[in-house]
Amino acid sequence: MTQTRVHSVININQFTMIVFYTPAHCWQFQIIKSGGVMFTERKIYYTPEAAEVAGRNWILMQVE
Repeated sequence: MTQTRVHSVININQFTMIVFYTPAHCWQFQIIKSGGVMFTERKIYYTPEAAEVAGRNWILMQVE
């Protein structure tokens, strides 16, 4: 059984970012845009803070 642990759910404008941990992939983030479109990046981050920063940067690139 996969043991995924959600660290945080953050709403920024029309984006919802989820920072989570899985034993196989360490810390990651997923972003849900308004309308239900989901973005997942398969990079490994070693802290939840690093995953959150990467997610925030991704959102900033979409807004600009």
